[in-house]
Amino acid sequence: MSNQFQLFKRRRFSSMFFTQFLGAFNDNIFKQALILVLTYTAASKLGVEVSILNNLAAMLFILPYFLFSALAGQIADKYEKSKLTQFIKLLELVIMAVAAVGFVFEWYALLFVALFLMGTHSTFFGPIKYAYLPQAMKEDELVGANGLFQMGTSLAILVGMIVAGILTQLSQSLYWISATVLVVAVLGYLAARYIPNMPAMQPDLKINWNIITTSLATVRYLYSLPFLFFIILGNSWFWFYGATFLTQVPEFSKVILLGDESVVIFLLTLFSVGVSIGSVLCKTLTKNKVSLRLLPFGIAGLSIFAIDLYFSLSGLDINVNNDTLLGIGDLFNISGSWRVFADLFLLGFSGGLYIVPLYASMQAYAPKSHRARIVGANNIFNAIFMVTSAIFAIVILNVLGFTLPQLFLVTGLLNIVFGAFLYIKLNKHIKHAIIQTNDGMAP
Repeated sequence: MSNQFQLFKRRRFSSMFFTQFLGAFNDNIFKQALILVLTYTAASKLGVEVSILNNLAAMLFILPYFLFSALAGQIADKYEKSKLTQFIKLLELVIMAVAAVGFVFEWYALLFVALFLMGTHSTFFGPIKYAYLPQAMKEDELVGANGLFQMGTSLAILVGMIVAGILTQLSQSLYWISATVLVVAVLGYLAARYIPNMPAMQPDLKINWNIITTSLATVRYLYSLPFLFFIILGNSWFWFYGATFLTQVPEFSKVILLGDESVVIFLLTLFSVGVSIGSVLCKTLTKNKVSLRLLPFGIAGLSIFAIDLYFSLSGLDINVNNDTLLGIGDLFNISGSWRVFADLFLLGFSGGLYIVPLYASMQAYAPKSHRARIVGANNIFNAIFMVTSAIFAIVILNVLGFTLPQLFLVTGLLNIVFGAFLYIKLNKHIKHAIIQTNDGMAP
């Protein structure tokens, strides 16, 4: 297909794209609105530190990925995907109704329950959407479809956060938030109704409901496929890397750039648009083939622009009077600020070049019968790496006493080491993976 945007004319692509876009959009409206409510309202009412509430919220959302990803992979392999997606989207509607009650009555415990359930919803949907793509797309569409999915996810996260910020500024904001998450959940269910029937890959699979033994078995199976194991380590590193940078954006916007809330949104937009453009260009740059040829460029860019961000931030000289925070227009007029903006955009762009080939390879080389379970294993590792990212940032900033620019420098240097290790391992194992795929074999 000459233009990947032509995929939007295909119901088999557009229905799942909009289902997953609306799901990620709703996730981020709800999460960001909850964080803002916790930060500006709940903390003082409950007499609890803001950081404790926000870290509890982050933990509750990630926890289901540890607990249920392997089980979710089994279910996605066993059952037909369109009906399964519709059922999960109905559950999202119920969860958002619970969240709406929590917002309207300011029952924070109920909001935390809804947050855990929303994380659970995302955990069960993840293996379906990524196992769906290689089943529904033709071979020459897979890279383009993954690029569009990555673009959609990045934009859904960004727009969801912006919408949450706008809604919390309105009068009767809790009612607006409640109505919005319910409407988006309904739209997500309607989009899921258009997903075509996609047969189960292993309908005779006997599901193991023990989440501990299931998780261990899934990880053990993944380890028996070295190429996929290192692909998933690479995927998870992207989430570690992205979380390390994006979590710090509000603080470095305020503390280093002396910027207001609009600057935070602008910087997140730069990164997200960069990821989107890099992701979409992967199809053209790889000439439609599932290939790792862009991976070295992604790795190099993630390190070069992180290291340059350290130097660009260190070279800034911003002075303001009376603790006034600067807007975007003010920052544009400050010498050196454009270099900071360029670094963030190019970090996102490099991330797009890095992650799309890995996702496409994971789908293309995963045994068909175990594809969703491989995605489940991917989600387990993603969660581990994201939690590790938070611990890493705390150690670097609070224990070792490094500055934010130094954190970015250390992360960029670590990426060189990890990227070289990853590329060597993938090149070592790819030939065996190709032979197994061509023979239709799995261990």
